[in-house]
Amino acid sequence: MRIFLLIILLLGSLFGEKLTLKEQNATDPVYLLPLKQYPRFLCEAVLKNGKIVQFASVKSMMQVYQHQEYFKKHNVLDDDIKALYVQDYLSGKRIAAQKALYVFGSHLVGPHGDDLIPVENEEKAKLFELRYGGTKILPFERLSKGLIRYLDM
Repeated sequence: MRIFLLIILLLGSLFGEKLTLKEQNATDPVYLLPLKQYPRFLCEAVLKNGKIVQFASVKSMMQVYQHQEYFKKHNVLDDDIKALYVQDYLSGKRIAAQKALYVFGSHLVGPHGDDLIPVENEEKAKLFELRYGGTKILPFERLSKGLIRYLDM
């Protein structure tokens, strides 16, 4: 079964768009971490005006998404968010954040401590849990302000 899952993972990584760093010296707008140091955690928001804002992790991106008015006031955003993208941690494939699943409670530590690890589907979530552990698999709708605040403690 594990071999079958690994084959699916490898084939999936050959196809599909990847997230790429748009600016080499860019920093995360929330935690001010250099994005190039954390390529596997890279996430992005596409604004309605077409501008792309990149983040070091899901936790950072969700902070901005859940508090857009605050971040507009502080010039992090200059328009509303139109779409969010994350990358599957195992394959690097770019996926819409609303379609991803998120592993909570793994042994893997994100760029700014505990974080949610995005994966494309249930199979990849289970494969991720085999390697890195995890206590819950959550859909996007369950990424509440309270959960993001908890991760940021």
